[in-house]
Amino acid sequence: MSQLSIPTTQLRDGTPIPLVGFGTSGMRGVDAAKAIAAALESGYRLIDTAAQYGNEAAVGEGVRLSGVPREEVLLTTKVAGGDQGKGSTRSGVEGSLRRLGVEYADLVLIHWPNPSRGLAVETWQELLELREEGLIAHVGVSNFLPDQLTELHEATGAWPEVNQIQLSPALPRQESLAFNNEHGIVTEGWGPLGGREGLADQFALQRVASKHGVTGSQVALRWAVDQGVVVIPKSANPERQRANAQLDFALDDEDRQLLASLDLGEEHAWDSRTHEEW
Repeated sequence: MSQLSIPTTQLRDGTPIPLVGFGTSGMRGVDAAKAIAAALESGYRLIDTAAQYGNEAAVGEGVRLSGVPREEVLLTTKVAGGDQGKGSTRSGVEGSLRRLGVEYADLVLIHWPNPSRGLAVETWQELLELREEGLIAHVGVSNFLPDQLTELHEATGAWPEVNQIQLSPALPRQESLAFNNEHGIVTEGWGPLGGREGLADQFALQRVASKHGVTGSQVALRWAVDQGVVVIPKSANPERQRANAQLDFALDDEDRQLLASLDLGEEHAWDSRTHEEW
């Protein structure tokens, strides 16, 4: 079976990042390691995990099982809410590296702003220091709104390289996407298949999928990738893993109009000014 050919976009320094990566939220243990190894063997090169997922050891084992050279894998993890702040961020990242069994992480994100703690800027400053030291190659955030991104920049002069946000045709997040693009921040979409929003059941999505002879999932992913958004769908099924990265069809204006009708509005996205995770 031929290897997947996954297109890339670029981080601010020119480093390529695959437009389709592999999410691991909810995956655990041996099954997780096997799924990750299968994804890498088929051609995936971006793997997304987080301290909060409790699966970093399994992710690291999956990378080793795959036989893919470490330097070819863009490994992402995230700083949990309880690890925010001066000193705690360093400890949290070192713990992630230990569990992953690697000497450095390719990308580390602040998982949630958690504004009630007021530690996002301290955490961001420490991530920048860890990047300078080589423990992290690239730094970013997750679930940050434009004003929260601006706060980081005003304090440090550095914009995140990536902002991972909830995004799908049901939640297109156009304001955040435009802000990220304006400031050279790669947008990465979590929940790109819109499972929480019931996207798969929507007639407009099914109609576009039927027209192209593909799945609704493939339509949702193609829609995001067309906007330069990195997506991280997850599946333990090797066939579905391959299908999620085989997006060799084109959406036309009629398709995009239909998909635009699925927008539930910003108020249906998790609000990082009030939603916090530890």
